[in-house]
Amino acid sequence: MKEKFKYIGKSIRKHDVKEKVTGKIKYAGDMKLGGMLYAKMLLSDAAHANIINIDTSKAEALKGVVKVFTHRDVPKNYYNSHKWYKGVDFPRDELILTEKVRHVGDRVAIVVAKDMETVERALSLIKVEYERLPVITSIEDAMKEGTTYIHGLSNKAFEKTIKCGDSSQILKEAEMVFEDVITTPKQHHAAMETHICVAEQDSFGNITVWSPCQVVFQVQLIIAEALDIPLDNIRVIKTIMGGSFGGKGQPILEPICAFLAMETGKPVQLITDRTQSIIGMRSRNASKICVKTAVDHEGKILARNIDADIDIGAYYTNGSAVPMAMGKKSFRMYKIKDQTFNGRSYFTNTVVGGACRGYGSPQIHAATEINIDNIARGLHMDPAELRLKNFVKPYDKDPTGGPDLGNARVIDCVERGMKVFKWKKKRSKAKAKGRFVRGFGMACAVHGNGYHGAYPDFITMTMRITNDNAVVLKSAIHDQGCGTVTTMKQIVGEVLDIHPDKVIVPQADTAFSPYDSAGTQASRVTFVCGGGAKKTAELAREELIAKSSVILDCKEDNITIKDGFIWNVEDEENKFTFGEMVVKIQNELEEDIEVTHTYKSPANPGVYAVNFVEVEVDRFTGLVKVIDVLAVHDIGQAINRDFVEGQIQGGAHMSIGLALSEEIKIDRMGRVGTLNFSKYHIINAPDMPDVRVELIEEGEALGPFGAKSVGEVCAAATAPAIINAINDALDINITDLPATPERVLKAIREKG
Repeated sequence: MKEKFKYIGKSIRKHDVKEKVTGKIKYAGDMKLGGMLYAKMLLSDAAHANIINIDTSKAEALKGVVKVFTHRDVPKNYYNSHKWYKGVDFPRDELILTEKVRHVGDRVAIVVAKDMETVERALSLIKVEYERLPVITSIEDAMKEGTTYIHGLSNKAFEKTIKCGDSSQILKEAEMVFEDVITTPKQHHAAMETHICVAEQDSFGNITVWSPCQVVFQVQLIIAEALDIPLDNIRVIKTIMGGSFGGKGQPILEPICAFLAMETGKPVQLITDRTQSIIGMRSRNASKICVKTAVDHEGKILARNIDADIDIGAYYTNGSAVPMAMGKKSFRMYKIKDQTFNGRSYFTNTVVGGACRGYGSPQIHAATEINIDNIARGLHMDPAELRLKNFVKPYDKDPTGGPDLGNARVIDCVERGMKVFKWKKKRSKAKAKGRFVRGFGMACAVHGNGYHGAYPDFITMTMRITNDNAVVLKSAIHDQGCGTVTTMKQIVGEVLDIHPDKVIVPQADTAFSPYDSAGTQASRVTFVCGGGAKKTAELAREELIAKSSVILDCKEDNITIKDGFIWNVEDEENKFTFGEMVVKIQNELEEDIEVTHTYKSPANPGVYAVNFVEVEVDRFTGLVKVIDVLAVHDIGQAINRDFVEGQIQGGAHMSIGLALSEEIKIDRMGRVGTLNFSKYHIINAPDMPDVRVELIEEGEALGPFGAKSVGEVCAAATAPAIINAINDALDINITDLPATPERVLKAIREKG
């Protein structure tokens, strides 16, 4: 029988929802500081070129312009914006401004003025003379020997092999081998709030930066490295965020904005528009992945080989981390004794790659899940039944030596989904003839719960119970808009048996927040930060009980805590609120209730998703409509049910876009054709299907109240499920995402 909770699993309202819907919330773009200046960057319209000359004279002569900065005016300290803690390092190839542009959208100049209208006018007056260089826009071109090199003497940035057993020999000898090459595009994060930053320098030379970021200590570190100033001189405050999805996971604007504040001696607000956010910030990495799988006649996977080539764009950033993340995930869903993953990343003169929701999961699962479906077709086997023959089971080991898989419930997800979706019944129907045809598809995905086993993964938290009857949890929490603050309130409230409204959870501020090793990334927040909140609250409860027993002159076992009150079980007439008891402790014992704890992540279990979809394809136009999505998730335990369902529905939206319409289009000259939402097509509300959600809540022993992550895995399974459904409807084999009408029609024509 499952444990009953008071606050865990309940749909408690987000802590700031009223302020958001009434427009009272202030974002970084709403900030107004005394004497504040405004800034915007001039981004390159050349994909690869040396800057011969920049004429800023007309811009600088404009009334209201304070300064125009070029590469001549900025520090020449190379850095890598992916680095998030001291002790780890990656190739450093980024500068605040560059004299050699490497992609359309590279940073050329910055205008600082007294108002944004003047900034825009000044930008239009800057004239740049380029010496154009050969352009590399595809992985295939980057691989060619003797071509132009974007950095150093090779366009290959990284290569790594992960393996277990010996797949090569089995693939050579196997009777049945299925091979597919799948490509995925660069994808824009499409957060409502574009990238923005505010910075100010005080009279002592200290810099304060306000940023809608994901890791304040990373922002602090990158500013220090880019500007060569001490960490202690930099304060970073996380602001209310209008969406990120990984796009604001790397400090891009922050070192630039800090530099501008230092140079001008004034507060500066650095702003980007939608076009700049698309071409000049970060994108999901494009990929080309070849999957070869050997199976026997019963559908047992004998061996698999995956060759993944990743387009990281013009700068390194996380050029090693994304292929490594893909590789590790490819071993954690199917039990394959002999498997090899070869991951390579390449520089191209295109939009820079970075963190994007799922961090390699959408690409690797698109490849492997399309391949799995093609195996099922080749064997005339139900795709769900084929998968069930090969899944990992709860508490299996990772074959590469990584962290154990934990209570892996992917089998439960498939079985529940088949039943709820009526999978067998729907697939048994004969395919309709005519213009509109229906198809059914499914796909699975696995993700992680933090960095345990790879990088330091810990968080320090301080909790104080106040004499005003509140509980304050100080930590470096970053709410991305998905309810992190409320989630922490529910966890603390459950431990202390106090209503979550009484729990105060400030967001991250490097001046006051205890240190967190990684912030909001790697789907670690609920599992790691939530685990830290739970443990810290348990320690605070122990201290409250111990000191209250002294005040009430009874044994600790006699102390009862319930609904925010505390009393001696033998004297139920005298109940005290937490605040009243703290007053007694302060007055009589001259002590307080405050604990600090550093919580180290104990594990990194797998978290699983299985999506079932129904599509309708118009064979005349190639348009695809998603009719139904059922998302089944191995969540362990939902902390806030509405938040979990919202994450899953939002993840499905991103994944539908990846499958059907979203793609940063770049021509052979490196020019970007999708500069705004009139050309870059996200899925709009009328085209969005209902996303039904089923949760498998079998608990994860080392997660807070059994919880596991959901925020990234939910963006990985829908896209391949849609592609599989299209292929099912038309009996074709689309392997290039997105499945645009042009690609669908081409596949129909090729089939004849």
